[in-house]
Amino acid sequence: MRGHFMWRVGCGFFFFVIFVVAFFALLAWVIGAVTSGDPPWVAVVLIGILVLFLLSGVARAVRRAAVPVGDLIEASERMEGGDFSARVPERGPREVRSLARAFNSMSSRLEEVERQRQSTLADVSHEMRTPLAVIQGNVEALIDGIYPADAEHLEPILQATRDMERLIEDLRTLSLAEAHRLVLHREPTDLGTLLPEVVAGYRSQADEAGIQLIVTVVEAVPVLNLDPARLREVVGNLLANALRHTPSGGSVDLAARLVGNEVEVTVRDTGPGMEPHELDRIFERFYRSPDSPGSGLGLSIARDLVEAHGGTITATSAAGQGTTVRFTVPR
Repeated sequence: MRGHFMWRVGCGFFFFVIFVVAFFALLAWVIGAVTSGDPPWVAVVLIGILVLFLLSGVARAVRRAAVPVGDLIEASERMEGGDFSARVPERGPREVRSLARAFNSMSSRLEEVERQRQSTLADVSHEMRTPLAVIQGNVEALIDGIYPADAEHLEPILQATRDMERLIEDLRTLSLAEAHRLVLHREPTDLGTLLPEVVAGYRSQADEAGIQLIVTVVEAVPVLNLDPARLREVVGNLLANALRHTPSGGSVDLAARLVGNEVEVTVRDTGPGMEPHELDRIFERFYRSPDSPGSGLGLSIARDLVEAHGGTITATSAAGQGTTVRFTVPR
C-alpha cells in the first residue's frame, strides 16, 4: 500500500508539472503576441526559470508530506498483521509529525496491552494449575480407594475449590476495574465501626501466629459516602498481606485519621520490609515475593478499588524496618 500511495502521489505531481508548464507557456505566448506580435523569448526564459523554482518547491513540499504518510501506511499494515512494535519517525510538516506522535503513542499502548495480556494468561494458567492438581490428585486417590472419603481427605479438595473461587473473583474484579465498569454501591459508612469489624475477622489468625493486631480510629474521622463491601475488601487484603509477612512477636497497626479533605487509612507491620526494586512492583498484578504464598493480586485489587473511590494508595518500606501502606478516601 505504501508503494501504491507513493506511485499515485508521483503521478499526481507529474500531471501537475505538465499543467503548470503548459499554463505558463501559453501565458508567455499570449503576452508576446499581444505586445509585439512575436514571442518574447526573454520573458519565456524567465517564466521557465520561475516555473522550475516553483516546481522544485512544490516537489519538496509533496515529498516532505508524502514520505511520512507512506511511513504511516507501512506501519499500519504491520500493526494490522499483529506487529505492535511498529513505529514511525516523526518527520515532515507539523501536522504530520503530530499524527506520527499519536500513532507511536497508540502503538506503544497496544504493545503494552498485548504484553500484559500474554503475561496475565500465563500467570492465570500457573495459578490455577496448583489447585487443579490438588483436586485431581485427591479425587483420583478417592476413586482408586487409596484414600477413604472422610473429612481429612475431602478438606484439601474443598480448600482448593475455595482458592480457585477466590482467584476467579479477583480476576473478575480486575477485569471490571480495567474496563471502568466497576460499580460502587455507596452508602454512609462509619470507619469507626467498619475497621474494627474487619480486624475481628483476622483476630484469630493474628493470635495463632503470635502477632499483635491493633486498630485505632481517631474520633474526628467523619462518616464517608463509600462502598463498605469494597472497602472491607481493601482493608482485608492489606491486613492479610501484613500478617503474612510479620513474624511471631511482631505487630500490625491499622489506623484511620482525617487529613485535610481526605481520610487516610494506614496499615503498618513490623515485618522484614522490602528492597527498593520490590517496593516499586508491589501493586503489579501477580507480582509477589519469593516467600509469598498468595496469588499476587491482593494489592493490585486494593489499588483499583481505592482509585475507583477517587483515592490514592502508596507504600513505603525499607529492609528490616517493616512496611507501611497508606490509602486515602475523599470526604
